[in-house]
Amino acid sequence: MTKRLLVLGSPVGHSLSPQIHEAAIRDLGLDATYEAMEVDASGMARVAREIRRGAFLGANITMPHKALAAELADELDPSAIAVDAVNTWVVQEGGIVGHSTDADGVAHAWAKGKLPGDGPVVILGAGGASRAALHALSETHDVWMSARRPDAMEAFVFAGAKGFIPWGSTVPSAVVVNATPLGMAGEPLPEGVLDDAGGYFEMVYSTLTAAEQAANARGLPVAKGVDMLVGQAMASFRLWFGLDPRENVMVSALTP
Repeated sequence: MTKRLLVLGSPVGHSLSPQIHEAAIRDLGLDATYEAMEVDASGMARVAREIRRGAFLGANITMPHKALAAELADELDPSAIAVDAVNTWVVQEGGIVGHSTDADGVAHAWAKGKLPGDGPVVILGAGGASRAALHALSETHDVWMSARRPDAMEAFVFAGAKGFIPWGSTVPSAVVVNATPLGMAGEPLPEGVLDDAGGYFEMVYSTLTAAEQAANARGLPVAKGVDMLVGQAMASFRLWFGLDPRENVMVSALTP
C-alpha cells in the first residue's frame, strides 16, 4: 500500500519540500508519495484525524501552523518541547507524535557552512526559528538574542541565551544568525550588524539576500538556508522511514 506524506501550511504552494522528498523516495525505490496541502486550522484538525485512521504516514508542518501542530499531537518528542513547536508528525501506535527537526537543520547548515564550533552568536528574531537556533547552539556557544520587540526576549534568556542586545547592535566576532524574514523581499539587515561578525547564517532560502551577499563580499563563512531546509528534510525522512536519504539527491532536486 502506497504510503502518503504531506506538507501542511498556508500558503504552501511555494514549498520545496515535495520535490526534495519525492526525489529521495524515488532514489530509494519506496512506495510512497509526498504532496503539499494548503489548510487552515480546521483543516489541520481534519488531517490529524485522517493520520490517526491510517490515511497518511505523517506530515511536515510549516507556517503558520507549527504551534497548532503541537497542540494537535498526542505526544511531543523532547525536540518539540524544547522549541515549543512541531514541524513533523509521525504516526506511532495509532497516535501522532510531534517532533521538531528545525534544530537538526540548523546543525546541518552550520557544519556545511564551516561556521565556528564555539564562540559568540547573535540570533536575530524572536520566533520559532530563533528558538530552534538557540536550542541547537546554546550548549556550544554563548548566544545573544536581538529583536525589534525587546519584550519578547525574556523567555529566551530562561531557555539558555546569555542575554539580549538592542536591535542593530553587535557582539565582536559573533556569528550573526538571521532568523527573521528580513531579506525575502530585498530588505537589508540593520546597518552595521555585520561589521564585527565572525560569520553569517542566512535562514531565508528563497533568494540570495542582501545580507548574504554582504557577508560573502566580506569573506565571512556563510551557512545557507537551503542547507537548513535539507537538514530538516533528512531528519524528517529518517523519522518516517528509518532510512537515510542521500543528501546529494535532495540537493540536486533543488537545482533547476
